[in-house]
Amino acid sequence: MRLTKFSQVMVVSILGLVALSAQAQSTGVVAKVNGVAIPQSRLELMVKANVAQGQPDGPEMRKALRENLIAEEILAQEATKKKLDKDPEVIAQLELSRQAVLVRAFQADYIKSNAVNDNTLRKEYEVLKVQMGDKEYKARHILVESESVARDIIASLKKGANFAKISEEKSIDDGSKENGGELNWSPPAAYVRPFSEALVKLSKGGLTEQPVQTSFGWHVIQLMDIRPMEVPSFEEVKQNIQQRVLQREFATVVQDLRSKAKVE
Repeated sequence: MRLTKFSQVMVVSILGLVALSAQAQSTGVVAKVNGVAIPQSRLELMVKANVAQGQPDGPEMRKALRENLIAEEILAQEATKKKLDKDPEVIAQLELSRQAVLVRAFQADYIKSNAVNDNTLRKEYEVLKVQMGDKEYKARHILVESESVARDIIASLKKGANFAKISEEKSIDDGSKENGGELNWSPPAAYVRPFSEALVKLSKGGLTEQPVQTSFGWHVIQLMDIRPMEVPSFEEVKQNIQQRVLQREFATVVQDLRSKAKVE
């Protein structure tokens, strides 16, 4: 069950698209393998991808990447000698790789050409603040696959059974079962709607009288505590909001292109 706070809700994966699709500007040759040149631009692209993943640029990394490129070129040449490049499955895989690169390039070009102004970002920020509310809830839950099992658990808890022990034994939420079913402090909007609606109706220490069904299964929920929520400032989450808006707008572009495409 995915449960996130205000700033995490606005984080999206679109950030990685720019780094991975950036084109290297360097010229020159890294090495020649049986007369075939490996361009410097290929090495620079690999360096960018590794740096984007948190690895520091330096001579050791570049040397290792150069060796990888050489080894890959040798193997690619051998595969070509064996006419593996003519294999239908290999051809299909190469086309899929080409398509993926083009998609990333299109995404990166869209991001570059569609900056989001501060006014739009601030409006989005205010909307998100309203959605998140002004309180955080500390809850714990037991997630099971059937309503009948959830009802039996509620009955047992009312008789004094140990919530944490039942969670460890029966919950199918691997992210919380080992912690007695406890979830992180979160605003109601961070949860799927049936869960959040049930949660806000509870008093501190209260237990849901009926199982709560979501797409994940059936929940038994207990509210442990409530506290005021400190919302991050606009500047703290500005970049994440920008990514959120770009992702939404890009999804609209994709839908529009899909509607115009001739698909048979």
